[in-house]
Amino acid sequence: MGGTRIHKPLYTAEQRARRDASRWTLVQGILAPVQLLICLVSAALVIRYLMTGDGYGLATASVIVKTLALYTIMVTGAIWEKEVFGQYLFAESFFWEDVISFGVIALHTIYITALFAGSMGPTDLMILALVAYIAYFVNAGQFLWKLRMARLGGTPEVTA
Repeated sequence: MGGTRIHKPLYTAEQRARRDASRWTLVQGILAPVQLLICLVSAALVIRYLMTGDGYGLATASVIVKTLALYTIMVTGAIWEKEVFGQYLFAESFFWEDVISFGVIALHTIYITALFAGSMGPTDLMILALVAYIAYFVNAGQFLWKLRMARLGGTPEVTA
């Protein structure tokens, strides 16, 4: 089945210039790998707890740190999106990444709320953290794909 291939650049020339001039581009470039590292360490601690029953306090602290990193990158990312695209969230070029980001934030927020409310036990909290991390890895994959597309100068092909 042949279809029409639509190639639309991820950024207009003006948006690319704003992206390159924004200090928030550097902030995002630093925070993204830091958050990934935090997530990998935390996931290992969470899995360790689930497998052995040891290290609940450390695993819990790591999920809290991961959540704070997530909130930080989301706020700074919204500022970046405003500078580059003129709106805080859901710019056309990153619409689906933002949608999934909200799911990731919701899962992390449910974890924090349940932790402090005492409404879930340790095992359930750790399983929730892993579900949140899986969603985060999907979202990170989306952003890495977009970064690759930006470097290639376009967006993924859309077949109509």
